[in-house]
Order: sequence, then structure tokens, then C-alpha cells
Amino acid sequence: MDVTVVGSGYVGLVAGACLAETGNTVRCVDVDAGKVERLRRNEIPIYEPGLEPLVASNQAAGRLRFTTDLAGSVRDSEVIFIAVGTPPGEDGSADLQHVIAVAEGIGRAMDGPRVVVTKSTVPVGTARLVRAAIARHSPHEVHVCSNPEFLKEGAAIDDFMKPDRVVVGVDNDHAREVMRELYAPFVRTGNPILFMDIASAEVTKYAANAMLAARISFMNQVAEFCEVAGADVNEVRRGIGSDRRIGSAFLFPGPGYGGSCFPKDVQALIHSARQFGLVPDLLEAVEEVNRRQKRVPFAKVQRALGGSVAGCTVAVWGLAFKAETDDMREAPAVVLIETLLEGGATVHVHDPKALETTRGIFGDRIRYFADNYAAAEGADALVVMTEWLMYRNPDFERVRRSMKQPVLVDARNLFEPARLRALGFRYDAIGRRI
Repeated sequence: MDVTVVGSGYVGLVAGACLAETGNTVRCVDVDAGKVERLRRNEIPIYEPGLEPLVASNQAAGRLRFTTDLAGSVRDSEVIFIAVGTPPGEDGSADLQHVIAVAEGIGRAMDGPRVVVTKSTVPVGTARLVRAAIARHSPHEVHVCSNPEFLKEGAAIDDFMKPDRVVVGVDNDHAREVMRELYAPFVRTGNPILFMDIASAEVTKYAANAMLAARISFMNQVAEFCEVAGADVNEVRRGIGSDRRIGSAFLFPGPGYGGSCFPKDVQALIHSARQFGLVPDLLEAVEEVNRRQKRVPFAKVQRALGGSVAGCTVAVWGLAFKAETDDMREAPAVVLIETLLEGGATVHVHDPKALETTRGIFGDRIRYFADNYAAAEGADALVVMTEWLMYRNPDFERVRRSMKQPVLVDARNLFEPARLRALGFRYDAIGRRI
């Protein structure tokens, strides 16, 4: 099948590469000519395991192309995916200007019927707006579908190639059959393609992310309670996660959720609910708990250092919002670093993939280290903010000897409190009995 994917960001690039891998001819369109040239050289602008070789092999096979030519790509394709960004506005709403601009460009280029698929995360009603934008510029029939993505950063290739489910919102048989054919290679093991009406598909994406965000905020509140009640949140997590009605996923407390999806999507769902006259108080609470949780690591450092961080050096291991990505959007580490700087601390940072992204945020206000042990040297406190594997079992004796004060705040609960105390650390974590 001939496919165009408009937008070569995280979602568009993964979708384009994976669709090409299953034999389709895919054109990835982007307005940024420099980015297109870099992608043609297999220079991937994001870190995502497995993506670079997938792009390179499919370009070499001629199944994947990068271009700025939207009109030509539309005319040469049967299916066009819209995968451009929908950044949050000041009121939390999803900004659809790029989606609508692409839809208008598709309409101007169409020379016959097309299937147009919204892959971007968009609020309910967007498919209707896309259809209207195309119709303003084209007399040809357009079949608009909603196909939300459910990719986890750090595991996006596996998620696309072996999905739990594929959600597709359609309103006619032609679109249904085209999407069934396109996704057939990805569901051969029996996981379903869930066809539904378009509005339900649009809501499903937001509802899924809001549910996962709620689980995280719930566990962070449980962790807060465990600390004052003398309980251990790890034991509580095991106790409730073994209940089949609950399950163990997304029950790990930490420094709060971040990334490109959860914060933006919860805010957008709150905004949409208000537009319909609802009071989304549960979702507002999820967001508020997350805002507070992002300040917890700083509070723990400040307390361990006697109430002030002024004049102290604090090392931060892990900057990306989660492991296996370089994504710093809404990362809890950003809040920690900003509050440390406001408090007068010197900040040393290490991350295996996100140093350059972090440099774009903080410039020369902090010190960057390519080696995690070097970052901890001379520090009054060390904070672990991201659950990278390389942090799971470091040489603690080396770390303790190199630090000015042996204060370790474990915001991901990676280590055993008794072991760290025995090694001489003043150790704190999230919801643990210390």
C-alpha cells in the first residue's frame, strides 16, 4: 500500500518506519527541510531503541522516503496519516493549528478519494474539523479515520509492531477495510483491531493516558501516607498489584509523571470536559498530586542538608522523564534542578542520553558530566531521578568516598534502605520505611 505520514516527530517517524517494515511504500513528510535532509542520512533526531536501524534498512530498500513535498505525496498515496504535534495551549487545550493546516494542504492536493487518518493525539470532534478543512479545498470524497497511538517511549518499536490492540474509529466500510488491510501484519498473533465510532476512538486515547496517570498519582499519595504511617510502599504495591482486578502496571511511586503524553493529555481532557459543562474534579486532583510530587525530591534533599541547599553541590543522576529516552518534556528532573538553582545550589548532572537535550534547557547554569561517578564527586547530595539500568547497581563505596556528604535521595526506589544505611549513606526514598 502507498502511505504518506505527515509529521516526522516521535509518532510519525515510528509509524512510518514500522509501516515500511511490513512492505508498504511510505513517504514521511515534514516542513523542516533540514530535518528531512538529516533523516535521509539516517540521522535520527530522537533517541528510541531500534529506530535508527529500522529507518536505515527501509530507506536502503526503497520503502521509506523523506520529503517536504506534501502535495506530491498526497497524490501518490492511498492513505495519509496526520501525525503532527498538538502542543498544549495556556488553558490546557490541544492546539490543533498544525493538524488543520495539514488537512487543508491535503485537500488542496487531492485528485481523487483518499483515506485520511488522524494519528496525532487530538480531542473529540477533531475528525469532523479535519473533514471540513479538507472539504473546503477539495470536491473529492474523503474517508476520515481516528487511529490513536499507544506507544511507550523506550519501547515504541515493539509497541507498534506487536500492539496490545489497534484502535480505529471509522464511519464507513471502505475506511474499515483499508485500515484492516494496513494493520493485518501487526495483529497476526490474535490481538484485536478494535473498530468503533470516531468520537469513541478519539476519547479512548485520552481516557487511557488519564487512567495510567491516575494510577501513578494514586500510588504517590499512598507513598506519602506510607512515610507518615511507618509502612513500606513497596510492600503495599506488591499487596495490591497481585489483585487481578488491579494488576501491577503503573503502580511504582516516584517523582511524578512527565513526558509528551500524560501531562498534556490529562490537561486536554480536563479542558474538553469543561467545554461540555462538566467538573472534572478527579482529573484535576490527578494533575495537582503530580505537581506536588515533582517537588518531593527537592524537599528531601533540603531536609537532609539541614534545611537549606545554599552553597551545596547536588548531583542528579537521570534527567529524562523515564529510562530509554532522551525526552525532557515535563521531566521531574527539570523541576528539581530549577528549585535547586533557586535555592543557591551548584548542580552536577548525568544522563546516558539526555545531556544535550538538558543543555538546551539550562545552558551553562549547571555542570554536565559524561560519567556518572564524576558527577557525584564532591557532592553534598546525590539524587537518582531516572530508572536507567546503569544506576541500578553502582559502586556505592566509590560513590560514598567521592562525595562531600553521603546523602542519597532515591526518587525511583531502586535501592534497599538497609543496604544503603550499612554502607554509610544517609538514605531517603519515596514511601519507604527508612
